[in-house]
Formats: sequence, C-alpha cells, structure tokens
Amino acid sequence: MLNALEVFTTVVVGVMVGVEFSVAFVINPINDALPDDSALRARAHGGRMLGAVMPVWYISSLVLAAVWAIAGWHHPGAGLVVAASALLVLSVLMSILLLVPINNRGKTWTPDNRPADWKQQMNRWDRYHYVRVAVLIAAFALLVAART
Repeated sequence: MLNALEVFTTVVVGVMVGVEFSVAFVINPINDALPDDSALRARAHGGRMLGAVMPVWYISSLVLAAVWAIAGWHHPGAGLVVAASALLVLSVLMSILLLVPINNRGKTWTPDNRPADWKQQMNRWDRYHYVRVAVLIAAFALLVAART
C-alpha cells in the first residue's frame, strides 16, 4: 500500500511540476508574443482556467506527500519526503501570498479595463512563478530520490 502511495504521489506532483514548468517556459512566452491585446486575453483566460484547478492540485499534492511522510516514517527516505512536504508547503504559501493576488486581478482584465501597469504586474507574477517552479522541481526531485 505504501508503495502505491509513493508512486501515485510522485506522479501527481510530477505532472503538476510539468504543467507549471510549461506555463513558465512555454505557454506564457507564446502568449506574450501574440499581437495586440491577445497576450492580455490569453493570460486572463489562463488565469481563470488554471486558477480554478491548481489550488486543488497543490493542496492534494501536499496532502499526499504528508500522508506518505507519516505512513513511511520508519522507512528509508522519510526525511526526504518530509523535506519535499516542507517545500510543497512553501509553494502553497508563495501561491497564496504572492501569486494568487496578482492572478485574481489579472483574470478579470480585458482590453477595456486593464491597468496601465498590467505588463509589469504580469512580469512580477512571472518572476515569482519562476521561483515557485524551482521550489516544485526541488520537491519533486526529493520525492523521486525518496523512492530509490
């Protein structure tokens, strides 16, 4: 049973890391290269779509890692799972405190109501997101290492 939990948790976190990595290094650069107001519209739509899914995914990943840490406390690699769980907590806190406030504003923007500094706000979101992706990659690497 613990083995199945380990595999499931690793896959769930790994896919989440892949999505967040692609947002940072594929989707947003593509969006930002679109002409006229298309970048604004694409980011607003992405903010609405992913803003609805990612909170559940982040919390589920954290809960799965915490359950793994508790269930596997006396098994090899438990310290790595605890460290990964701590990084997942950090990613959730970063999301709530830094990224969600910007996303909540951005997902309502249209060409008619956008603020003058919308690009600067999106650039700030991108910088925070790069750090969050690094934290998530580290958490994922720790979970993978705990499996070996």
